[in-house]
Amino acid sequence: MRISTNTIYDAGTSGLVRQSSDLFRTQQQLSTGKSVLAPSDDPVASATALEIDQIKAINDQQAVNRRDASSAIGFAESQISTAGDLLSSIRERIIQAGNGAMSDTDLKSIATDIRGSFSGLMGVANSRDAFGDYLFSGYRSNTQPFAGSIEAGVTYAGDDGQREAQVGSSRRLPISDPGSDVFMRMRTGNGQFTMAPNAANTGSAVSDLGSVTDGVAWNATSNGGSYKVVFNVTNNVTTYDIVDNTSGNSLLTGAAPGAAPYPRTYVQGDSITLASQGAEPAFDLGARFSIAGKPATGDSFSLDRSATQSVFETIGDVVKALEAGTNGNPAAIARLNNALSAGLGNIDQAQEGLLTVRSRMGARASELQALDALGSDVDLQFQTQLSQLRDVDYTSAISRLTQQQTYLQAAQQSFLKVSGLSLFNFIGG
Repeated sequence: MRISTNTIYDAGTSGLVRQSSDLFRTQQQLSTGKSVLAPSDDPVASATALEIDQIKAINDQQAVNRRDASSAIGFAESQISTAGDLLSSIRERIIQAGNGAMSDTDLKSIATDIRGSFSGLMGVANSRDAFGDYLFSGYRSNTQPFAGSIEAGVTYAGDDGQREAQVGSSRRLPISDPGSDVFMRMRTGNGQFTMAPNAANTGSAVSDLGSVTDGVAWNATSNGGSYKVVFNVTNNVTTYDIVDNTSGNSLLTGAAPGAAPYPRTYVQGDSITLASQGAEPAFDLGARFSIAGKPATGDSFSLDRSATQSVFETIGDVVKALEAGTNGNPAAIARLNNALSAGLGNIDQAQEGLLTVRSRMGARASELQALDALGSDVDLQFQTQLSQLRDVDYTSAISRLTQQQTYLQAAQQSFLKVSGLSLFNFIGG
């Protein structure tokens, strides 16, 4: 077979180009650290890597969301903690105001301090996060949630929404609590029922908060949950009746309330139980309370299931009672002490509500930590898979580079020898 000079040159050039190209590709792999330099190098690996990149990007965004969510929850928790500190301060001042030695001037001074705490609490309730959004306004993050005063009352302009963040592939986590839950819907009294004196009372009787002794009985459907204790004083003996406001009948006789003296004799400081005694008609409502002081004829106290009211209203009621003073009047002193007792119970319920909110926030923070750990593990798996698909094996690549250099040098030397062959080299000799 005859091989022309052109064929020799073309074949040699083609070999040199191919060897140079292989060497250049290996050099590029080593310099970039990537084994796949273009999709055409490995279409399957490129497609798989692209899919993993997209999933990894979503996981990375969720990690950012978790970071922002953690910051938001931490800030909200700090504000709730500040609100709790303010309520603790108010509680201490209420207890201080219950000291019988306090003058009206002292009471007004305490009221002034509580007003300051009220303003501080309003500031907390209207606090903003790092993005300028109101923390406790629900979905209406651009609307100031609370406005008002002790005299005019406080209104809520937000909604009941909870802002959420996508913190996992299938998890949206609440990162806020609406102000309606945090500040506006506090249970009253002891959380089960509320004791309240009649505004027209003239005696010195003061009620405690009472307690539920049997939860099943108190929460029974047959329990109307609204009662009134009425007092009478005849010949220095104080008696009382317990009236069911739902039926209008006396619990102690089973009939319409009769004339004084009433069925039971009042002993100051003893518990008044909503359960039958002696020959009374059988009933047990699972509740009791105590009354101290001396009721006057016609004085009464109501007992009703706990409702909800804002913590601002609770503080406002206490301030108004303190500023009204007593002027040393026994009935006025009793009204103040009843107001302080009710305020103390309502503040306790508000603190309990804040603790509940904080516990929810703590649970969310713990969940975020767990999701962060899981997200980090998943991200490591993605990085490992991408490395297997894309990253170069340096040991193999360096060995291949050395081999390709040898091949190229051999090709260059052989081409040089072959291209130098000529019949004229021999004819002239």
